[in-house]
Amino acid sequence: MVLTSVSLAAAVKDAPFLQDSSVKFTLSAELSGARLSKVVVDRDGVVFVLTDKGVARLFDTTLALDRSFRPLAGTVARDIALHNGDVYYLYEERFLSNGSAGEPYAPLPKAPYTGLTLAEQNTALLVSEGKLLRWFQGRIGKVEGIEGQVGGVIIPYRNEFFVASGSTVYRVYGTRAKPFVQAESPVTALCIRGVELLVGTTNGILGISPNDAKVMTPLNTRLPCNAITSLDCQPLSDVWVGSQEGVFRLTKSGQISYYASKRWLSDDRVIDLQQGPDGDVYVLTAAGLCKINFEAMTLQDKAAIFDRKVRQRHNRYGFASELRLSRPGDPTSAEMIDTDNDGSWSNYYMASQAFRYAATGEAEARSNAWQAFAAMERLEKLPGLKGFPARTFERKGFKFSDPDRWRDAAGTGTNWEWKGHTSSDEIAAHTFGCAIMFEVAAKNPAERERVTRFYEKIVGHILTHDWYLIDSDGKPTLWGRWHPDYVNHYPPTIGDRRLNSAEIVASLELAFKMTGKDLYKRKAYELLDKYGYLTNILTSVTNVAPTPGFIHEGTDMGDVWNHSDDLLSFVTYWVLHRFAFTEDLRTQYFRTIRDHWQIEKNERNPLWNFIYMGCGGRDYDLEGAIWTLRKFPLDMVSWSIRNRQRKDITPLQPNFRQQELKELLPPGERQITRWNTGPFVLNGGDGGHTEFAGDEYLLPYWMARYLRILR
Repeated sequence: MVLTSVSLAAAVKDAPFLQDSSVKFTLSAELSGARLSKVVVDRDGVVFVLTDKGVARLFDTTLALDRSFRPLAGTVARDIALHNGDVYYLYEERFLSNGSAGEPYAPLPKAPYTGLTLAEQNTALLVSEGKLLRWFQGRIGKVEGIEGQVGGVIIPYRNEFFVASGSTVYRVYGTRAKPFVQAESPVTALCIRGVELLVGTTNGILGISPNDAKVMTPLNTRLPCNAITSLDCQPLSDVWVGSQEGVFRLTKSGQISYYASKRWLSDDRVIDLQQGPDGDVYVLTAAGLCKINFEAMTLQDKAAIFDRKVRQRHNRYGFASELRLSRPGDPTSAEMIDTDNDGSWSNYYMASQAFRYAATGEAEARSNAWQAFAAMERLEKLPGLKGFPARTFERKGFKFSDPDRWRDAAGTGTNWEWKGHTSSDEIAAHTFGCAIMFEVAAKNPAERERVTRFYEKIVGHILTHDWYLIDSDGKPTLWGRWHPDYVNHYPPTIGDRRLNSAEIVASLELAFKMTGKDLYKRKAYELLDKYGYLTNILTSVTNVAPTPGFIHEGTDMGDVWNHSDDLLSFVTYWVLHRFAFTEDLRTQYFRTIRDHWQIEKNERNPLWNFIYMGCGGRDYDLEGAIWTLRKFPLDMVSWSIRNRQRKDITPLQPNFRQQELKELLPPGERQITRWNTGPFVLNGGDGGHTEFAGDEYLLPYWMARYLRILR
C-alpha cells in the first residue's frame, strides 16, 4: 500500500553519479622497507613508483619492481618524469624513455643527479647536488641566478620552467633564472591550472599568472591542511592537493572534498599524487600506494552492494550484526558480535527488506525480512517473560557486551543466553518494524496474524505491568517506562516527555490496527485526554532546552540534546501518523512532525526526510537526502576520523545540541555512525575495529523506492 499523498508526487530518476572509494595496494616482498618517493601515471594508465630499490610498477593490486624492459631490470633510477604521456628515467650517466619507439636517449656526464623535468622541444632540467643544469640538444649548461639549493619542485611551462628554492619561485629560460614570485612561506609544490600557476607552500596555496606573476587567487589558508606536499592539475579539471594531513580536491569555485584517515589512505602524510587518465587519483605515502577510485553507479547499484554485504558478512541468527575486527579494517579478522541494540538495528534492516520487496517484488528481499522477523520472535521467546523482548541473544558462553545484563534462557537448558535491561529504543524499533511487516511484507492473513501475535504480546506486557517494561528481576528497566508518573514528571523542556508519549500512543494505534480490539483505543485516549499525552506530543520541539537537575537513576535528563531521541521520534512518527484514530489527530500529528523536521532539516538526513514525506510533507529536502545517500561511503569501518585541525570549517563553542561545527561535512569525511548520532561532530571512530552492516543506507533508500520518490 502506498500513501495517497505520496502517489501525487513525481518520482525522481536515479541518475548515475561518481561514487568514491579507496583501493589500497599491496607491496611485494621485495619492496619491504623501500623508500617510496614519486608516482607517475603514463598515457595508458600504467602506474610507476620511484623507490630506492628501483622503479616499481603496479600489477593489478600489487606494487612490485618493474622488470618489463630487460635493459632496465635491476637498475635503480634516480628519478622518473612524465613528458607527453611517456615515462622518462634518469640515471647517473643518461636519461631515456621507452616511449616514442625507444628513441629518446640522452647520454650525460656522470654525476649524482636527483631530478629530471622535461618541457617542450625536449628541453630538460637536471638537478644535481642542489644545482640546476639545462640539457638541450645534447648540450648541458649550468643555470645561473638561483640563490640557495634546488630540490624537486620544478614544473615545465611551454619551453620554460618554474623552479622553487626556499620561498622563491624562479622562472627559467635558457640557462638564466629570474625571481618570479616571492611566497610568504617555503614553496613545496607547483602546478599549472589553465592560465594560472598554483604555488603550494607550507602555509596554503597561492594562484598567480604564469605570464606576469599577478595574483589571480590570493593565498588560501582555509584548507583542510595548509602544509602542502604535492599538487596535480589536469587541464580543465579540479586541483588535487597532497598535504601532511591527507588529500583534498579543490574546485575552481573553492569547494573542497577531503580524503584522510585509513578510510582513504594508508597514511595521511602524502608524498606525491597524480591523476590517471580515467580520473582516478593515485596517492603515495610512506606506507604505500593508494587509489581514490571513482566509479559511475546509481543509488540502486550502491544498495545492491550493501544488500549483498549484509547477507555475506553481517547475518548473525537473522540479526544485521556489527563486526568486531581484531585487525583494523581487515574483514578476515572479523567476528560478529552482540550489541546493546541488536533488536533495534535489525528491525530497521528488516524494514528495509520489506520496503525492497514492496518496491521490486524480489523474493530474496521478502525472505530476508522474514528471517530477521524470526530473530525478533526469538527475542521475545527466550526470556520466558511474556511480551518482554530481549535486547539480543547468543549461545551460552559467547556473549560479548555488558556481561552483567545477561540471563540464561528459559526452558532451554544452558544452550542460550539473552540480554536484558531492554530499552524504549527497542520497543520503538519493534513498533516501526512490525508496522512495516504487517502492511508491506505480510501477503496473507496467516502472516499478518504472525506479526500481530508477536507485537500484541509486547503491548500486552506493557499494559499488564501498568505502562512499564518489567525485567526478570521484577523491576522496570531503566528506560522502558511510559507511565504518566514517569512521563509527566518531566517538564516540556525535556524531550522524553514528548517522545515517550508519542511512543506509547503509536504502539496502541498499531495494536488497534492489527486486532481491532477496542481496549487499545480506549487506553490510548485515556493517555491522550486524561493524562495530557496529546498535549505532550504536540509540544513544539523548539521548547526542548537545557533543564539540569532532573536526574533519573544517575542520568541528568536535561543537560544535552539526545540525538538518539531524534531517531526514535521519526520512526515513531511513521506509525503515529499512519495509524492515527482520526483525520483530526493525523492533522495535528503532522504539524508536530513538521515542527521537528524543520529543526533537523539542516542534517540532510534521508531517513528523516523520507519519513516526513511519507507523513505528507511536500517541502521535504529531496536534494539534501540524495546528496547524503550519494556521499555515503562504501567503507563502513569505524576508522578514526580527525577534522578538528581543519582550517576550512567553522568550529563552534560547546552547546546544548553538541554541534561542534557549523558546516555539514559529507558522510565520507565524518566518522561512521548510525542515524542516532549527530552529524556535526569533528572527531570519532575506534581505529578501525568495528564494521557496520550498511542497513543505515538501506532503510532510507528502500523507503524512498517504496514511497515512489526514486525510480
